[in-house]
Amino acid sequence: MVLESISRIIKIQLPAYLKKLPLPETIGGFARLTVSEWLRLLPLLGILALLGYLTIRPFLPKKKKQRDSLINLKIQKENPKVVNEIDIEDLRTPNVCYCRCWRSKTVGGSIIKHSLSDLNG
Repeated sequence: MVLESISRIIKIQLPAYLKKLPLPETIGGFARLTVSEWLRLLPLLGILALLGYLTIRPFLPKKKKQRDSLINLKIQKENPKVVNEIDIEDLRTPNVCYCRCWRSKTVGGSIIKHSLSDLNG
C-alpha cells in the first residue's frame, strides 16, 4: 500500500505536476510571470534551494566549538566567575589603568597604546 502510493506519486503525479509548471524558456520570461504562476513554482524552487544547500553544506565553514568561543582560557578556571577586588585607595593615584588581557600572558603593544590613549585623553 505504501509502496504503491510512492510509485504513483513518482510515476504519475510528479510528471503531471512538472508538465503544468509555467517554466519560461528564457531568463527574461521570469519577469513576465504572474503572481499565481510564481506561487505554482514555489514548491519546486523550495526543493531546489534545499537540495542546493544540502549539496554545498559540507563545504561551508564549521561553527566554532564552545572552547574556541571562550575568552578566558587560563585565568582562575576553577571559579565560575572571575572577580578581582582592588583597594579604593588605589583609585586616588593619578594615571591608574586597569586592563584584563584574557588571551595574552603579557601586556602587548596594542594594549599599551590603548591604555596610554585612555590616560592622555
